[in-house]
Amino acid sequence: MKSTIEELGPTRVRMAIEVSWGDLDHAFGEVYKELRNQVRIPGFRPGKVPNRIIDQRVGRPAVLEQVVNHALPEVYSEVVRENQVRVIGQPEIEVTKLEDNQTLEFTAEVDVAPKLELPDLDALAVTVDDVEVTDEEIDQQVSVMRERFAMLNAVERAAQDGDFVSIDLEATLDGEKLEDGSTSGMSYEVGSGSLMEGLDDAVRGLSVDESKTFETALLNGPDAGKSAEVTVTVRSVKEKELPELDDEFASTASEFDTLEELRGDVRTRLSRTKVLQQGAQARDKLVEQLLETVEVPLPENLVEREVEWRNNAMTQELQNAGMDWDGYLQMAGVDDKDAYDADLRKNVEEAVKTQFVLDAVADAREVTVDNDDLSAQIMAQAQRNRVSPEQYAQQLQQGGNIAEFVADVRRTKTLAQLLEQTTITDASGNVVDLEAIRPKTVQAPAADAEDADASPADLESADSADSSESADSSESAASPEAADEEAKA
Repeated sequence: MKSTIEELGPTRVRMAIEVSWGDLDHAFGEVYKELRNQVRIPGFRPGKVPNRIIDQRVGRPAVLEQVVNHALPEVYSEVVRENQVRVIGQPEIEVTKLEDNQTLEFTAEVDVAPKLELPDLDALAVTVDDVEVTDEEIDQQVSVMRERFAMLNAVERAAQDGDFVSIDLEATLDGEKLEDGSTSGMSYEVGSGSLMEGLDDAVRGLSVDESKTFETALLNGPDAGKSAEVTVTVRSVKEKELPELDDEFASTASEFDTLEELRGDVRTRLSRTKVLQQGAQARDKLVEQLLETVEVPLPENLVEREVEWRNNAMTQELQNAGMDWDGYLQMAGVDDKDAYDADLRKNVEEAVKTQFVLDAVADAREVTVDNDDLSAQIMAQAQRNRVSPEQYAQQLQQGGNIAEFVADVRRTKTLAQLLEQTTITDASGNVVDLEAIRPKTVQAPAADAEDADASPADLESADSADSSESADSSESAASPEAADEEAKA
């Protein structure tokens, strides 16, 4: 077998492959075996028909076509493996010559990963925000806790912002009652704007057993986008009474005896969250710096396929939720589908470039993935998806995503290694010590559980860390864990 590889561009090659007839013996054997079990010829037992008889009955051209179809994938894979071509996507194959008992020649055009010229990676440096916790931020967290311990007291007056009301809703469209648009006894906070447009204006000023009808656009279902009439009836009005902000509140809402101790704990937790966010910011800035300094050609076919896949996935999600694109774009505050597609393409391109850069660094540094790396990542992803590690591993296997998962783990490990050697300073010029967000080698106290689980290779939690969770965690020994998932190309 002979092969030559021609570069058509930085991300595409054409392979010209010549296969000698002797190399097709295995393919001929498999094809004749299949045909013997399919062809029924008088005078021959099933499976015992000679090859020449099959050629006569089926036709030699048809046999050759099946041999070629059988041989091409195996030959192509062997050429890719021997030449270490990093293909991405399916090849476009064309048979250019087929002479019986002589030779088979074909070409295969396919997208490949670009060859990148990496900068000096020994002097990386990024700057992140300072860790600064303000009194206003502490006040906000304490206020969140205070809200959770508020009492609701019934009042005999009209509803106003901040009140909690029990309401009945009945929606009609063109005079017909919507079965899925009616409910009773729903609790709602006036002024929150969390349910439907126009509801707050309608409820505000209503007393018990009073009703009001207003118009609002339906956001989902088969009639999404149409305007319906909704009648709201108030069944009860309760005002919120906040507890006094004193030592008694601190001992009730937390493990601390004084308000000063509670505020100190909130400050500590907010500071720890911001340190995590520093790590996440350092990671993102490091990737941004790499993308700015490394020229990364993009395989257009790969980008198109990924954009199409994400669009189709979103369309399916919207259908499952009973929504259409217009309703979703309106909720998301996006002008139109073109603007959405442009933003999606930009995100896909950045994700693909990031993968190529990290793969190139991993190759240059010969980064490998072992069982411990895979196990740790499986456990982390399983926790985020709220399934057992066994279930997550099974999902990977059933979906045929093992190779892609291993590649992602390798990139994550590579990025973690780069981050460890990067000089990180805050806006004030202080060096940031990543030891604060690396896994601890000793058992951490229960209250510090979220810190013990964090590492430079797994900083997604800091991206979505909600400051309100810092306040919530003061109420118990176990801290809630926040996490998000990176876009995957």
